[in-house]
Amino acid sequence: MAVSPTQATQSDVVDAIRRDILDGELVAGQRLVEAELSEWLGASRGAVRGALIDLTHEGLVERIANRGARVRVVSIEEAVEIIEVRAAVEALCAAKAAEKITDEEIAELRQLGEDMSAAVASGDVGTYSRLNTRLDERFIAISGQKVAAETIARLQGRSVRHQYRLAYRPGRSQISLPQHLAIIEALARRDPTAANRAVREHLASVLDAVREVASSRWEPSGGR
Repeated sequence: MAVSPTQATQSDVVDAIRRDILDGELVAGQRLVEAELSEWLGASRGAVRGALIDLTHEGLVERIANRGARVRVVSIEEAVEIIEVRAAVEALCAAKAAEKITDEEIAELRQLGEDMSAAVASGDVGTYSRLNTRLDERFIAISGQKVAAETIARLQGRSVRHQYRLAYRPGRSQISLPQHLAIIEALARRDPTAANRAVREHLASVLDAVREVASSRWEPSGGR
């Protein structure tokens, strides 16, 4: 988790803690002790305290009276709402991206698809998860929808991904890979309707998986 041998700034601390939460290194409900974070990150207690306040505003951290800070726990009810909003906004972005995508961007996304397929074939779930994130980032950027992108960024601060860690659920990548490839192919065909539908179908599957994880109380051995 360490940032650098020199003293980290508050911004450095925010970035490091955010990254560790979203990567699953810090899990939902885990206490965030200022003294420990200060030592690990090479930052002052003041920088750590300010960073935790910033991350509370982002929705990644929550402060409990008389108990300090912890990684925020997302309820199943909130998780469902987040995914439903994501489905609407990301589907819009996919449709817009299909109208604007260039030949170079199509080649880039198809390469991403090939890399995702290779990661699943080799059982490299961590790489597959990172490539999933990259695919989302790229088609959202290609869409040019700034307000939608800002909305999605705010939702990521309250993301269920770090808590439910779906990529590490046995068999999940085999289910989600064809869905991601369908999104890529719809974009490559420049078909807005198909791209919109592919994103909605994928996130409907994510919603089903979150409900299943919540009901089974399955706990992964690591990752997200």
